[in-house]
Amino acid sequence: MDNLLRVTIKAWAEADRPREKLLERGRRALSDAELLAILIGSGSRDESAVELCRRILHDRGNDLNDLSRLSVAELCRYKGIGEAKAISIVAALELGRRRKEQKAEERPVLNSSQRVYDHLEHVYRDLPYEEFWVLYLGGGCRFIAKQLIGKGGNDFTPVDIKQVLRLALEYRATGIVLTHNHPSGSLKPSTMDMQLTKKLTEAAMLFDLSINDHVIFTNAGYYSFRDSGLL
Repeated sequence: MDNLLRVTIKAWAEADRPREKLLERGRRALSDAELLAILIGSGSRDESAVELCRRILHDRGNDLNDLSRLSVAELCRYKGIGEAKAISIVAALELGRRRKEQKAEERPVLNSSQRVYDHLEHVYRDLPYEEFWVLYLGGGCRFIAKQLIGKGGNDFTPVDIKQVLRLALEYRATGIVLTHNHPSGSLKPSTMDMQLTKKLTEAAMLFDLSINDHVIFTNAGYYSFRDSGLL
């Protein structure tokens, strides 16, 4: 093809540009070459980023596992691939490899107060002030993420209900476990603890989310709203 007929990604119809295509249709709509093109950003004067990535993949039999074995120096042999672009490709493929290696146990099932306590006990151990952590769970109560929502003094932690729910939607969680600690050692929920739990439970229902539990941590043990029949 005549080089003059080649066009850059920016000159394509918007629906065909990899970045715009990802935003519009989602990551699964992109080919491997298009995803790689997003990583490198641009091609060479002779070919677009997508064409360059198609050529690289073709040379590796369209096998991402084979591509991941290439070194930075080997990738740099392709015209249009400099060291920075090669490093981006190597880093992205390494992240994919590590993701595949992660075991299911690293995303435990937190379907009981004891499991929640065991999962977070090290976070709260010996804290001289209150912190409020939220656990976000997927199907089957499998752990997705935890977030520190607030920290305060000895007997109060500010909690932004909107932030708790916004993060749940971002993580596409189905269940939420509220947790905080009592540095005083008291295992009795305060009036504010009760009011906050009620507000969050009612707000979560509007988004078809479930507050699975609210667990209060101390160095001596824990208190579960669910176990106590309050949820």
